[in-house]
Amino acid sequence: QVQLVESGGGLVQAGDSLRLSCTASGRTLSSFRVGWFRQAPGKEREFVAASRTGGSTTYADSVKDRFTVSRDSAKDTVYLQMNSLKPEDTAKYYCAANPSSWGPLAGQYNYWGQGTQVTVSS
Repeated sequence: QVQLVESGGGLVQAGDSLRLSCTASGRTLSSFRVGWFRQAPGKEREFVAASRTGGSTTYADSVKDRFTVSRDSAKDTVYLQMNSLKPEDTAKYYCAANPSSWGPLAGQYNYWGQGTQVTVSS
């Protein structure tokens, strides 16, 4: 069983930056493909970014050039660096993992964290 934990959320102003972290217990994250999703109140969960083992990444158009997903193998952590935050980025952010699939669909991941709240004020 793999348990994912997100951290790093908070309340910031538009234009600020935040870095979210995703860690795992039970297995090392380096063996997983990891995705980041977000869900705002009253909206469906949406894809943000994903990282495949080996370094490949993919992003939603809405965050491309502002967000960066990266891995630190020494710390066994996957990060989501969020720059130039906008009020519309306000949501609960989730990391998700799967040992063999990745992509923009929630169904491609079988392990999920509890989420961390990001609130961006204007």
